[in-house]
Amino acid sequence: MKRKTLYAILFALCLIGFWLFENFYTPATYSNPNSSGEDVIEMDFLPSSTTGEVVHHEFFSLSYNEPYEQAEWVAYELKKSQLTYDDRKRPYFIEDPLVPTKSADWRNYRGSGYDRGHLCPAGDRRFSEFAYNETFYTSNISPQDKDFNAGVWNRLEQQVRRWCKKYGDLIIITGGVLEEGLEEIGEEDVDVPRYFYKIVLKGDGNAAQTLAFLMPATESNAPLQSFLVPIDTLEERTGIDFFQKQPKAWQEEREQNVDASGWKF
Repeated sequence: MKRKTLYAILFALCLIGFWLFENFYTPATYSNPNSSGEDVIEMDFLPSSTTGEVVHHEFFSLSYNEPYEQAEWVAYELKKSQLTYDDRKRPYFIEDPLVPTKSADWRNYRGSGYDRGHLCPAGDRRFSEFAYNETFYTSNISPQDKDFNAGVWNRLEQQVRRWCKKYGDLIIITGGVLEEGLEEIGEEDVDVPRYFYKIVLKGDGNAAQTLAFLMPATESNAPLQSFLVPIDTLEERTGIDFFQKQPKAWQEEREQNVDASGWKF
C-alpha cells in the first residue's frame, strides 16, 4: 500500500513538473513595465484588415485571421539602432492575450512536420529581452517547411537586416498567403500557407522606396531578386490594401511595378 501511495505521489509530481515546464513563461513574462508605445509602426503605414481583428503590441502590430488561425499580416519598424547580436534565451510559445478570438495553441504544430515560423523574426528583436519574448506569441507564427524556414526565408530576413544597417530604419509587412484549399494541422486546423510574402519600405514621403517578395513555401537556391513582384500582385492574392492610408498617386508609383534600382543585393 505504501509503495502504491509513493508511486501516486511521484506521478502527481511528474504531472506538476510537466505543467510548470510548459507554462513557466506566463503573459506577465511578455509584458513591458516601461511600455511607452513609441515603437509601434506608424498608423499611416498599417495595411487594411480583412477581419477587423487588429492587435498592437509594443514592437509589432498584426491582423489576426481566426479561420486560418494565424495573422494575415504582421507589420513592424526595424530600426538601425535595434540591430544587435545579443544572446537571448528562447522562451516558450504562448497564446496571444490580446487576440479576442484566442490565437492558436502551439501544440497544433507538434508532430506536424512544420516549423513554428516567425513572421516578425526573433532575430530582429534581440536588443531587449521583452522585445525578443514578444515575438513568441503564437499570433506571430505560421507553419513553415523547416528547410524553407532555415533556408531562403532566412536569407531574406538576413538581407533585410543588411538593408537596415546600410539604409537606416525600415518598415516591414509580412505574412502567409491565406487562401482556400490549404493543408491544415492540429486540433484547431491551423492552415499551412503555400506562399509567403514580405514588403520592405525605406525612406520617407515621396522619397520612399518599396520592394515586395512572394515566395513559394519550399526551399530554393534562387537569387532573392527572382521573387520580386509588384505590390499590386500581392494585393490581388491576399485581398489586403497594404498602403491604404497613403495618397493614391503615392500608391500607384510604388505598387504597379518592380523597381530594385535603389537596393543592393
